[in-house]
Amino acid sequence: MVKLKSHFQNAKGHKVESRGARYRYADFLIKVGTVTMSSSARGISVEVEYSACVVPGDCWNLMKEFMQSFLGSSVPDLPSVYSSKAEGLFASADCMDTMNQYLELFSKIRKQQTVALVFVESDHAPVPCEDPGEDRTLGAAR
Repeated sequence: MVKLKSHFQNAKGHKVESRGARYRYADFLIKVGTVTMSSSARGISVEVEYSACVVPGDCWNLMKEFMQSFLGSSVPDLPSVYSSKAEGLFASADCMDTMNQYLELFSKIRKQQTVALVFVESDHAPVPCEDPGEDRTLGAAR
């Protein structure tokens, strides 16, 4: 029995969550959060949602340009969730896409040993939160 212990791992996973603030700038919703695992900070998540469009292929360049304005060259490539769809970028985004991106993000966090900056892109696909916080408006009033 002792020899088998090295081949098995505990089935209990660590709790991973992302909590933070939401900001609104025109048609963009930016959610910045601290990703924690077992109450230890592991990274920062940035979710950008463009509410004027539900088809990522129609607005990806605009979203990318917007993210470059505050992230610089750290803007990630297109999320892998869209490459698995037959329509690719031109399928409507939904909450399942956002949830899959968070699942992918959290599994990367579980595997890594150092703190990182991570991104989640969303096109009008909000995920209900336990504590959504309040919206904050960036920039000048409309």
